[in-house]
Amino acid sequence: MPESPRRIAEPDSAAAPVRLEGVGFGYADAPGVLRNIDLILPRGSFHFLTGPSGAGKSSLLKLLTLVERPTTGRLRLFGDDVTSLPRRAIPAVRRRMGVVFQDFRLLDHLSAFDNVALPLRLAGLKRDDYVGNVAEMLDWVGLGDRMADAPPSLSGGEKQRLAIARAVISRPDLILADEPTGSIDAAMGERLLRLFQSLNQLGTTVLIASHDQALAARSGARILRLESGRLVGGRP
Repeated sequence: MPESPRRIAEPDSAAAPVRLEGVGFGYADAPGVLRNIDLILPRGSFHFLTGPSGAGKSSLLKLLTLVERPTTGRLRLFGDDVTSLPRRAIPAVRRRMGVVFQDFRLLDHLSAFDNVALPLRLAGLKRDDYVGNVAEMLDWVGLGDRMADAPPSLSGGEKQRLAIARAVISRPDLILADEPTGSIDAAMGERLLRLFQSLNQLGTTVLIASHDQALAARSGARILRLESGRLVGGRP
């Protein structure tokens, strides 16, 4: 795995990066998307979140990335209560995360290189500090020959790999990935799994939402399962 120029996240505390207490979430036309979720992700842990489509996996990740807010219960991130966090304070929390969204959320006007470099630039690093690491990361995910290309020219699988590279380049405290291997072949999926495992071994907490039960089993990670908005167990 490429070596990051330095860890961008703030110093770790003993607090669990993720803690949910009695959390519920829903919409006006679907009030019970998540129901009474109690969950702790200890620092340095690695979990797969599994379950059928519509079980609430993506909704749970939206809560953890502060895209949505719980309708009931309490959410803590990095030891702080963020249940009703003011919007102006959200960016500081998100800078401690690396997030892979299902829709990628790449910046179409930037090259592949600049998309991956963006978290490092926002953290104040100069180009000379990160250029080698970004190039190595793009090589790692099989995009070394597409550095200058913008996302609209990439395939779905290439966009997914680019989004993963951007999420992990700064070695964040917490990685949240929603179906990160859904658009790529099995060999690349295994390679990216090793990338997540390597980061986890360096202390990053990892949560991957996936319907790929076989990949979850091979990962050696702890397995959580959502069904109809409830955590129903799995391999702890």
